[in-house]
Amino acid sequence: MALTEMIAKLQASKLVAVIRGNSAEEAQSIAEAAIKGGITHIELTYTTPFVGKAFEALHSTDATIGAGTVLDVQTARDAILHGAQFVVSPHFDSEIAKLCNRYNVLYMPGCMTVKEIVSALEYGCTIVKLFPANGFDPSFIKSIKGPIPQVDVMPTGGINLENMKDWIQAGAVAVGIGSDLTKAYRNNGAEGVTALAQNYTNTLRRVKE
Repeated sequence: MALTEMIAKLQASKLVAVIRGNSAEEAQSIAEAAIKGGITHIELTYTTPFVGKAFEALHSTDATIGAGTVLDVQTARDAILHGAQFVVSPHFDSEIAKLCNRYNVLYMPGCMTVKEIVSALEYGCTIVKLFPANGFDPSFIKSIKGPIPQVDVMPTGGINLENMKDWIQAGAVAVGIGSDLTKAYRNNGAEGVTALAQNYTNTLRRVKE
């Protein structure tokens, strides 16, 4: 998928499910349930043991599958070899940026300061992850876009059904949700994840109207 197409799909979707599992099989189950609930962008985190197996299992779906918690260039390369269509890290890493540019893969690094955001832009990152978002107010996006209008922000960490609307209306290109899905799986299994995913997608649809 071309990088511009990947960005356009993310902008249209506005929702990324961040999947953390105790095993690749569990991550696959949570991801499949989220997809069934209407979420089209899945971020499989590298905190999940043998996460590559989940990548392989999910490539048969229609969802866009990316990699999260990518801490170094070696992990980024492994993710790309497993077919990751985007790469997300909790920090900015110039070597990861160069690798992703080389293979035309979208890289969304975690940034919290103007200096970090500008550094990311210099390495070709047009979307940055605000992490953890629960340490910020949605007005952060407007404040950042004043001096740096060309950057798009994806808040992740602490996003829920109650505050998602505020972040989207503040100008977030997308939001990342994770802990809610994990809790739903622990409490109610795959059906709980699907129901919650449907709730998120329905809420997002109303926000867009």
